[in-house]
Amino acid sequence: MEVVYANLIPALWLVWFVYWFAVARNVKATTREESAASRAAHILPLVAAAWLLWAPAVPGEFLEARLFPRSAALYFSGAAVLACGLGFAVWARQHLGRNWSGTVTVKEGHELIRTGPYRYVRHPIYTGLLLGFIGSAIARDEWRGVLAVAIAWLALWRKLRLEERWMQERFGAAYARYRAEVPALVPNPLRRSAA
Repeated sequence: MEVVYANLIPALWLVWFVYWFAVARNVKATTREESAASRAAHILPLVAAAWLLWAPAVPGEFLEARLFPRSAALYFSGAAVLACGLGFAVWARQHLGRNWSGTVTVKEGHELIRTGPYRYVRHPIYTGLLLGFIGSAIARDEWRGVLAVAIAWLALWRKLRLEERWMQERFGAAYARYRAEVPALVPNPLRRSAA
């Protein structure tokens, strides 16, 4: 069982990364892109969050303290949340199609996508990644996972806000309607989209 505990979470992330890398090339040309400094402002915190989750040891004993007694149910619950999150991100990536970019950009002929997971949240890739971090933190079951999720959330929220400004500039009233109808990260089953 130790082999599963040591390898399942990294394997899920690796499969997702290989898919992400494989489909990253078929995108539209970019007409506007965030600066390297802006990109670093969300990439570096995400790297720090990932390090907190996957480093064999981190400074500060309290960060390695367990939240709950170790159990297979907790570990596999975390793995399931991770798999669902990464699957949600893949579903979003498929609907975004050639409009996708790893950076905040505007593409040639950029389209406002409102299908698939974009009917439920405006930033489903970020929702999926956050679920991935949450699932990994549940499986790790240490305080450092809580810190990692908080850092990842802050990094993605910062990126989301920049992206929202650019989409508002690009799509105007259509994006304002979309913002009013669809939540940013957490689906709201009580809120109906008019899309």
